[in-house]
Amino acid sequence: MTYPLLVVPFAVVTVIVTLLSLRRPGARERLIASLWTALVLIAFTAVFDNLMIAADLFTYPEEHISGIRIGLAPIEDFSYPICAAFLLPAIGALLPARKDAA
Repeated sequence: MTYPLLVVPFAVVTVIVTLLSLRRPGARERLIASLWTALVLIAFTAVFDNLMIAADLFTYPEEHISGIRIGLAPIEDFSYPICAAFLLPAIGALLPARKDAA
């Protein structure tokens, strides 16, 4: 089970940074936007990963995945877009505000 273990550090960092960003203004709106983004990315991942796997562009060795699949795509593939949907806005919220040079 290699791929599920690769997900763990990304998920942990995402949870920690997202929790830290909850103290920033607009947290509720940011989380709602992240949720919608995650849902869209999950749908795209489901469609395109399945198409690429069906076209034999790549495969996943059974011994390296959890065995849980959505169609042909291992469930682990869905963790990265979910992390990105929450982590990137959280990082943005934690960065100091830019001062315009104008």
